[in-house]
Amino acid sequence: MYRSSIVKTIRPVAARRFLSSTPRAMAGGDTGSGFSRPTGERGGDSFTKREHAAEEMYIRQEEMAKLKAIKEKLKQQKQHIEELEKHIDEVTKESGGQGENPH
Repeated sequence: MYRSSIVKTIRPVAARRFLSSTPRAMAGGDTGSGFSRPTGERGGDSFTKREHAAEEMYIRQEEMAKLKAIKEKLKQQKQHIEELEKHIDEVTKESGGQGENPH
C-alpha cells in the first residue's frame, strides 16, 4: 500500500517534468530562415521578401542621388569650360586677333 501511494504521487510530477523539459520544436520555415529552402533567401516568407524589397529600394535611391550629384558636377564643369573659352576669346580679341579660335 505504501509503495502504490508513492508511485501515484511521483508519476504526475515525473510526467509534467518530462513534458516541460522537451525542447520546443521549430518549423523549418520560420521567419527569416530562407536558407533551408531550395530557392534561397528570395523564396522566404513575406517578411524576408519585404526586407529584400526595402533594401533594393534603398540601394536604388542611393544610386540615383549619386547620379544626380555627378550630373550637377558635370554641369558645373561645362559652365567652367564655357567661361574659360569666353575668357580666351576676350584675351585674343584684345591682343589684336592673333590666335583666334576658328570655331
